[in-house]
Amino acid sequence: MSETAAANMVPGAKTDEYIAVLEDVHKVYKMGEVEVEALPDVFLKIRRGEFLAVLGPSGSGKTTLLNLLGGIDAPTSGQLIIDGVDISHFNQRELTLFRREKIGFIFQFFNLIPTLTAKENVEFALELSARDGAPSSKDAVELLTKVGLGERLNHFPAQLSGGEQQRVAVARALAKDPVLILGDEPTGNLDFRTGKLVLKTLKEVNEQEGTTIIIVTHNVPISQIADRVLHLRDGAIVEEEVVENPVSPDDVEW
Repeated sequence: MSETAAANMVPGAKTDEYIAVLEDVHKVYKMGEVEVEALPDVFLKIRRGEFLAVLGPSGSGKTTLLNLLGGIDAPTSGQLIIDGVDISHFNQRELTLFRREKIGFIFQFFNLIPTLTAKENVEFALELSARDGAPSSKDAVELLTKVGLGERLNHFPAQLSGGEQQRVAVARALAKDPVLILGDEPTGNLDFRTGKLVLKTLKEVNEQEGTTIIIVTHNVPISQIADRVLHLRDGAIVEEEVVENPVSPDDVEW
């Protein structure tokens, strides 16, 4: 852990059941002389090992919430604690170091490096996430095998299907052994069949590794696989539902 993160540890929070706590979090963006309130008065606790889905139409604040949880952006006011560390007032450099160490991202459009093979994409992530110069305990071949790509190690992104590219992105996210994996419409650029494969991979990571996963989507049926669903509108959490019996990704119909 970086010195900055260690200095911002909240006493007792590391052993708490919550991986993320947002207390009265506001996010305001300035557009010239105009201020736009993207998130008003957000209070939210996310349990360790939880699979959380965030639903809402475009402009509802889903991506803003994800950016705050991922350390891409900082709140305008309020307290934001991730894995026991208060990142509310981190500057951009501190946020960069924090998310590099703690957060795994999965994007809608994969964001793989086109000139690197699947294995090299994951190895690059392993190099970036190495702590204090120590080699990572993770292995690119092992990670890709875990997501069902053991036979596609030396293929470039252009030689992989959309679903395979997204599973490389999942393996890359796992490379740093993150406390949170954040998915921004992770199936939004995939067809029905390959989308199910990616959801199945994420569900297995959540259940087998105990990794907390948060996905934002506008696709209501996808939320059936989650433990809890948040509904956002105009930046506010307007509804919250606990899913008593999450369905298997194989049974999702959308």
